[in-house]
Amino acid sequence: MALDRETVARIAHLARIAIPEEELDGLTHELARILDWIDQLREVDTEDVEPMRRVMDITPHLRPDEVTDGDCREAILKNAPRRHDGYFVVPKVVE
Repeated sequence: MALDRETVARIAHLARIAIPEEELDGLTHELARILDWIDQLREVDTEDVEPMRRVMDITPHLRPDEVTDGDCREAILKNAPRRHDGYFVVPKVVE
């Protein structure tokens, strides 16, 4: 893909990246090489390749999915500066 200095400067502006004028030529060349490499990847036939779901075929060790309430309400509330009927009391923030 052909890129010029103005296109790279516009991309940098849209991305909110400040690029000095003296670096535009090098960046233009580098971005053009990256886009050429992506074009090469598009030429590879991947029609019969199954999508990869994970890098290694390892089954994770999972804990049982059990619902618990924690049963530690008093331990948590003992650190509250103010509480009422088992709940934290906080200043009103919405009128």
